Amino acid sequence: MTKIKNRPNETSLMGNYSRTDLAFVRGKGVWLFDKKGKMFLDLASGIAVNSLGHSHPKLVKVLANQGSKLWHTSNLYTVPNQEELAKLLTESTFAEKVFFTNSGAESVECAIKIARRFFFSKGQPNRNRIISFQGSFHGRTMGTIAAAGSRKSLEGFGPKLPGFDLIKKLSLDSVEKKISERTCAILVEPIMGEGGIVTLSCSFLKGLKDLCEKYKLLLIFDEVQSGIGRSGHFLAHEKCEITPDLVALAKGLGNGFPIGACLATKKVADCMVPGTHGSTYGGNPLGCAVALETIKHILKPKFLSTIRGKGDFFKHKLNVLKDIFPEQILEVRGRGLMLGLKCISKNTHLIDMCRKEKLLLVPGASNTLRILPPLTITYKEIEEGTTRLKKALLQMRQL
Repeated sequence: MTKIKNRPNETSLMGNYSRTDLAFVRGKGVWLFDKKGKMFLDLASGIAVNSLGHSHPKLVKVLANQGSKLWHTSNLYTVPNQEELAKLLTESTFAEKVFFTNSGAESVECAIKIARRFFFSKGQPNRNRIISFQGSFHGRTMGTIAAAGSRKSLEGFGPKLPGFDLIKKLSLDSVEKKISERTCAILVEPIMGEGGIVTLSCSFLKGLKDLCEKYKLLLIFDEVQSGIGRSGHFLAHEKCEITPDLVALAKGLGNGFPIGACLATKKVADCMVPGTHGSTYGGNPLGCAVALETIKHILKPKFLSTIRGKGDFFKHKLNVLKDIFPEQILEVRGRGLMLGLKCISKNTHLIDMCRKEKLLLVPGASNTLRILPPLTITYKEIEEGTTRLKKALLQMRQL
């Protein structure tokens, strides 16, 4: 059978991304450089991934050092730095047990499986339905797109996986009415990232915890985007002083090296016995080495408080722009360095204009523009970012 070759200049990649022509060859701190040496201020961080910026010298050293020793063995054996990373995570959070994955979607899938398996192990196999929320985003697997219920994400992929009850309104009454004898858990993002930087109130999150205690459900927080210091707390829910049963992590955990984690209490994790779940690459020596160094840096004394301080400063600067451009910015959202602008004109137009100013931002749902810089960004770089954003807004005003 004759192969049909791609036409000249046609990419061999599938067309499921709307890529720009921008191509970067190196990065340093909050800056990215194209092949012509042009510098772009990166306030996207690979969508909240590069916690410590690009090419952080300590991370480069750690990765090179581990790479010269050992890349992969298998979870058939003990992986020493995986044990060390798990210990650091449990010492620093509510969790007592950790399962390592390669991505956010895998971490959420793991949490879903554990929640269902927990009730199965208690002799309640029919308690397998999970309450989730419209506007959320949990990943691109069949299970996680079913949990979010987005028509766009589900379209064309056959029957939706059953087992999820979607809440359309962020109200505790709506949640309680949805709880049945088959409900096993509630899955929620403390700060909805892809959904438009929607920060859920502490009173709402505490109300969900109360409902879980009342009906003996598990509480799952998806902190893939909001975790690892992004909100100004190591995990965003910590601000509300709530103890969940399961938390999904990824993105900023490895600063760009693919690694995720599912955190759990011992009581819940005990249902996961040998053979119930696994991952070939999850918790490999390379990923764990980078994640260890990343977390050690973020957990340094005062580092999280500096994120809160820089976040407040950045938010103030954005509110000043909102006052100058009321015809373009409706609202400033977010916490820490997980910020967003609710736009009036189309957000993609503003993003394109920002790129002309060599400023990189990320679109979000509800016509928002996400601002997710490296946590190491300086006050001077925040001022530079707002200056470039202002120039882009001025250009938009003239259209």
